[in-house]
Amino acid sequence: IKNSEKFSINLYTGASTGDELDRVLACIERLKLKIPYQSHSDLRKLINQGKVNFIDMHLSHVSRYIREGIFPPIDVAVIEACDVTSDGRIYLTNSSGMSGTYLALAKDIYIELNEAHPLDMKGLHDIYLPELHSGRPINIDYVDDRIGTPYVRVNPERIKGIVLTNKYDSSPGFKKPDDASFKIANHLLDFILHEVEHGRIPKQLLPFQSGVGNVANAVLACIARDNRFKSIEMYTEVIQDSIFELLDSDKLRFASTTALTFSEEGQKRFHSQLHDLKSKFILRPMEISNNPEVIRRMGLVTMNTALEADIYGNVNSTHVLGSAMMNGIGGSGDFTRNAYISIFMAPSIAKGGKISAFVPMVSHVDHNEHSVQIMVSEQGLADLRAKTPKERAQLIIEKCAHPMYKDQLKDYFQHAQRVSFGLHTPHDLKQALSWHVRLQETGSMHPDHQKIKEPISKDTEKAARKIDQTAAPKK
Repeated sequence: IKNSEKFSINLYTGASTGDELDRVLACIERLKLKIPYQSHSDLRKLINQGKVNFIDMHLSHVSRYIREGIFPPIDVAVIEACDVTSDGRIYLTNSSGMSGTYLALAKDIYIELNEAHPLDMKGLHDIYLPELHSGRPINIDYVDDRIGTPYVRVNPERIKGIVLTNKYDSSPGFKKPDDASFKIANHLLDFILHEVEHGRIPKQLLPFQSGVGNVANAVLACIARDNRFKSIEMYTEVIQDSIFELLDSDKLRFASTTALTFSEEGQKRFHSQLHDLKSKFILRPMEISNNPEVIRRMGLVTMNTALEADIYGNVNSTHVLGSAMMNGIGGSGDFTRNAYISIFMAPSIAKGGKISAFVPMVSHVDHNEHSVQIMVSEQGLADLRAKTPKERAQLIIEKCAHPMYKDQLKDYFQHAQRVSFGLHTPHDLKQALSWHVRLQETGSMHPDHQKIKEPISKDTEKAARKIDQTAAPKK
């Protein structure tokens, strides 16, 4: 690739990948199109500069788009495995993701046989690809149900090469949750127990889906330390190092996921205990882990992170100032729309108070008010179920907004009710995005912050970095 002057590729992945792929291809500028997710700063910069095309989409939709020919066909699949047999059985490693689909459709296959992963990884996966247009249900009722095979099978003639490696995934180190994250987690646990007391969640609880990042890690850590929780199940997209706290407290009954994104230390621990842990984990293809039918049937409690939310409960998960891509929607939409209870979490402020996570109107909508049931920050929790738009606004302002922005939000809401075209969801369209404009011009959403010497850079990557702390990386 380095020696080819005009060579560029369309890159399809499961979700985020490491430095070895996204960073390298970004640095040599050989990417033409990336789908369906990304989380590397170098690639993000090129996307926001318009130099790389990026399609941000629900992860559960990707397989069908490829299998039905909506996306251009796959020429080459490069897949990591812990073992491959002469009859074409490929045993995957830390991720199932989209591997089954890519292996089924690629013209040529190359296997990275990674000896860092023990052969005991064989048996962790449950590979099943649903038939297109069959209308048949996916027969998964419980998180530990198995309906497929522990390997992907291909015609061995399509395997054009096998490369031996011995290297752990380049996942970022595990970052311990901060104080705000633990406060959010405690609000969430109190809410879940409240739902149990009122009979809306059974005493044995419902399976949890948890996004990634500080807040998600804090939730699992608090469950591990809280004696009121005895045992939990997870049906999720990504599992991080925080799962070890649940294992150490003997509270994890079972976890289903599509990928393990452990730190190097976490990978080593998982491998060393793999013989005992295999009875508690399944790795599924993304079209199963994120499948709306299965999510709805299981009745999941889903917990995802918002970049920002507005007073009516609309959530922006992806775009800084409405235009600069952060990472992508990932699987948050798959889980949120089909959840039994959907929860969004965010620290109420970022950058020392220059940015409020709660605004009059979001600059981009990923999850609309009809899908968002619970909103929570370190300030408190707002139950938005069975509430009118105006009731939701009052709750979010009172329960979730930071004190330094609460009066401003109240003022906007009262003003909007006086001047709005309609009063079902009051807005003043002249002022609705004024907070974002102020942030772009002065570096702060708050009118009393001293104006910085230079306005926020028009370089979207710089702008993204300034708000990066309010977004959590996904799978």
